[in-house]
Amino acid sequence: MSPDFVNRLAERAHEAEQLRRLPQATVDDLIASKMTDLLVPARFGGRQAPYPEVLAPVREMAHGCASSAWTIGFYMLHNWMLALFNEQAQAEAFADRPFLAPAPLAPTGRGRPDGDSVRLSGRWSWATGVMHGNWIMVGALCGPDDALYPALALLPIGDVTVVDVWHTDGMRATGSNDVVIEQVHVPAHRLVRVTDIYAGTAPGAALHDVATYRWPMVPALALLAAMPALGSAERVAEVYSGRLGERVLAYEGVKQKDKPLAQARLGEAGVRLRALRALLDDTVGGIEQLVRDGDEVPLTVRAQARMAAAHIVHESRAVIAMLMAASGASAHFVQNPLQRAKRDVDVLSGHVIFDYDTSRELAGALQIGARIPPFAMI
Repeated sequence: MSPDFVNRLAERAHEAEQLRRLPQATVDDLIASKMTDLLVPARFGGRQAPYPEVLAPVREMAHGCASSAWTIGFYMLHNWMLALFNEQAQAEAFADRPFLAPAPLAPTGRGRPDGDSVRLSGRWSWATGVMHGNWIMVGALCGPDDALYPALALLPIGDVTVVDVWHTDGMRATGSNDVVIEQVHVPAHRLVRVTDIYAGTAPGAALHDVATYRWPMVPALALLAAMPALGSAERVAEVYSGRLGERVLAYEGVKQKDKPLAQARLGEAGVRLRALRALLDDTVGGIEQLVRDGDEVPLTVRAQARMAAAHIVHESRAVIAMLMAASGASAHFVQNPLQRAKRDVDVLSGHVIFDYDTSRELAGALQIGARIPPFAMI
C-alpha cells in the first residue's frame, strides 16, 4: 500500500464526511492504483492473489480514513464475491473493470420464479459504496414459496433506485444508502446460492481452482471488515503517542509525556494491539492452510474466525476509547483524526457480523457439539 495513497485519504477525510460518499478524487486514485484487481481471477486479467493479501492494505488505509478504507475494502472483497458466480456472470461483469459493486447481503428481497430466472423485488439497507457503483449484488429469497432458498443476485446498477438515508454520526463517507428494486428480471446465471458461498463450494471455486476462491465467505467478510477497526486503533495509538510530547496539561504545567499513567496507557495500547495482530495472523494462517490443502473449512473453524473478527473490533474500539479518554477536549474538534476514528469504529462495530455475544455463543456451542440455528452466519 502506497503511503501517498493513505496520506491522501487522510487529507480528504473531512471532505468525505461532508459529502457522505467517497470524493471523486479518491475513486480516481483507486482506479489508477488497480487495487480492485487484487482478487480478480487471472482468466479475467486480474492478479488472483491469495485471499489474505487483501487484509493489510485495508488496515493501512484506515490509518488515513476508516470510512474510506471500509468502502474500498468492500469494493475489493466484492470482486472476490463475483468470482464465485457462474462463468457467464463473471464474463459480463468483469468485461469493463473496475467492478465497483455494493453488496447488501441480508435477504430482504424476493425472487419469484420466471422460467429458469427470477423476478426480483425488494428494498435493501447498508449498500456501502452504492454512490459510485456500476453493479450491485443483493441477497434474496428465491424460488417457489414451498422451496425457498437464499441466494445472491447480480444486477447492473441501473436496475436499482438509491434512497438517500445515510445520515449518521460515523462511517459517513461509505454512502451506505438503501436501494430499491422493482420487478427486475435476473437470469439464472446471475444467481448463486448462499449455502454454496458460505461453504466455499460456489461455481467459481471449481472454475478457477485456486485456494483464493475456496475461502468460506463469512470468515472472509468478517476478517476484512475488522481491518478498518484495527487500523484505526493503530493510528490512534500513533497520534496519542505524538501528542504526549506536545500537550501541556492545564493547571498542572507539565507535559503529558511525564505523567506515568499516560505512559502506562500507551504501553497497554501497544500490547493489546500486538495481541490482536497475533490473533489475526493465527486465524488467517489456519484457514489459508486448509484451503491450500484442498480441505473443507469446518464449521468450528469458521465460527472461531467470526469470533476472532468480532474480538478484534471489540478490543480495537476499547483501545481507542481508552486513549481518547486521556486526550482532552481538544481531541473532539471535527478536524482531529482521533474523534473521527472513534465515531467510525463505534458505528462499524454495530455490523451484525461483529455481534460479540452471538459470535461467542456460536463458537462455544460448536466447540461442545451443541446445535446451532441453520441460518447462523458462519
